[in-house]
Amino acid sequence: MKKAFETLRWAGTTDGVLELLDQRKLPGRMEYLACRTPEQLFEAIITLAVRGAPAIGVAAAYGICLACRQLPDPSPAAETLKTVLKTADYLAQSRPTAVNLFWALNRMTRTAQQVLAANPTCTTGQLKEALLAEAKTIETEDRRMCDAIGRHGQQFIPDNAAILTHCNAGALATAGIGTALAPIYTAHAQGKKIRVYMDETRPLLQGARLTAWELAQSGIEAVLQCDNMSASLMKSRKIDAILVGADRIAANGDTANKIGTLALSILARHFGVPFYVAAPSSTFDLSIPDGTGIPIEHRRDDEVTHVAGSRMAPEQIGVYNPAFDVTDHADITAIITEHGVIERPCTDTIRHCLRQDNP
Repeated sequence: MKKAFETLRWAGTTDGVLELLDQRKLPGRMEYLACRTPEQLFEAIITLAVRGAPAIGVAAAYGICLACRQLPDPSPAAETLKTVLKTADYLAQSRPTAVNLFWALNRMTRTAQQVLAANPTCTTGQLKEALLAEAKTIETEDRRMCDAIGRHGQQFIPDNAAILTHCNAGALATAGIGTALAPIYTAHAQGKKIRVYMDETRPLLQGARLTAWELAQSGIEAVLQCDNMSASLMKSRKIDAILVGADRIAANGDTANKIGTLALSILARHFGVPFYVAAPSSTFDLSIPDGTGIPIEHRRDDEVTHVAGSRMAPEQIGVYNPAFDVTDHADITAIITEHGVIERPCTDTIRHCLRQDNP
């Protein structure tokens, strides 16, 4: 599948800018936001101009390049490394749940350290080039990862299937064609007829605004529904499978995803609907034994009390607004990764798929 848009792109060389498709403006307007500083990128991440765990990771990698673009050449290597580490710590504070953010920042800091260790007298320009090359590699790997997830996951989508998805884990959430939507796009390209039901995904309506916008351009039949209609659909036997993305997966397979995913997994178990998670290996956090250790981001009250800028709730009302919840691994039929499918996810099956030995 060829994307009709770019979620993000680097324009220029080492003194270039990061351009983000501003998802705050969709579906009304398609505009790109130019980030020239880490501070601008930080704001774009926390306000969801760029969102989706893989896309945040790629953007953060380029954020390190933004921090170095104004450094004079030559500069002391120690000062350049200090800038890289300081920026990584800063960007890591933008959103706590999506582990891809930290994974990408760690790769960038490790690249800087390795370059300087191999050549302590390297110029700032050489270090900038190495960092930009690594960021571009991360972006390229993300695109390939999406394609691989699509290939591995399409087997779970039969012809004439009806698939339910939640939030947006499509091309807008990655540099490529998506995670949860990748198998759908791949199956569609193979000629399969598919109907996708989309939860609107309160409170920020990523399903209604973003997934619907994507699918409207793809030729795939798409049906929008309110979040509280999923049980009715499943009871009516109108859903063949549920396919969602992930922001962090613990060592045992417990999975953090957009708030509301947990309820879908429980409904799926009750009604006997297969429940699939699609995510790259960079979304796994094997340092966390289970989902109780996953940090959950809580967001502003006005995201719940207001819709499109208009207050929908009384003044001074209390608000509970976690951005994510955690689905128990026992309720996940399989996790689809770029390395293959993890059926009945648990600590052993995950480590086997990711080719990592027990510590």
